[in-house]
Amino acid sequence: MNNNLRFPRGLYGVTPEWSDADALDEAVRAAARGGLSALQLRHKTATPAWRKTLARRLRDTCLEHSVVFMINDDWRLALEIGADGVHVGREDDAPDVVRREIGPTLLLGVSCYADTGLAAQHLAHHVDYIAFGAMFSSQTKPLAPPAPLSVLTDGQALCQAMPHPRPAVVAIGGIGVAQADSAIQAGADAIAVVGGLFATPNIEETARTFSAKFQDALTKT
Repeated sequence: MNNNLRFPRGLYGVTPEWSDADALDEAVRAAARGGLSALQLRHKTATPAWRKTLARRLRDTCLEHSVVFMINDDWRLALEIGADGVHVGREDDAPDVVRREIGPTLLLGVSCYADTGLAAQHLAHHVDYIAFGAMFSSQTKPLAPPAPLSVLTDGQALCQAMPHPRPAVVAIGGIGVAQADSAIQAGADAIAVVGGLFATPNIEETARTFSAKFQDALTKT
């Protein structure tokens, strides 16, 4: 993890809603070999029992590969299985409530959509990253309203004003390799990707390409 950030810089994979646990586990391993920094388990259609089983398996895989493991929505599950943190959106428990329940050490990420005012409110509750999107047209969330790249720049300014290690800025929504550079240049510390990673024919190579873009950006600063 970057010493200046509370959340890892780089490629942040978000799981597709596959029903094959073996295939998903192997896909995560391939992404990890390519430089995946963090993974979020997001599976809205899974039963609670299967989600818990999958969470435990992916937690172990992420631990093996030094990948930060996050749970979408369910902070109780994150605590139960020993995940590194939880991501919440506007329909979940409020960030201040979640922070109180999970304690000070688990990572907390929040969806801010295209609203920097909302991001500023969430930053007051000790979140570890603020996520903006959809940055581009997204198959995962086709009805999500678009967020301009400028929100990443504005979000970065908010986070830079915080004490270090500071919260990270995450870009999400329709981001493939072709869109990564513009998001990074606009201020994204990490890029959350579903189909742009897991729907590609060579997941390891795609992850490596994403990761290289962050290294290239560092060399240019």
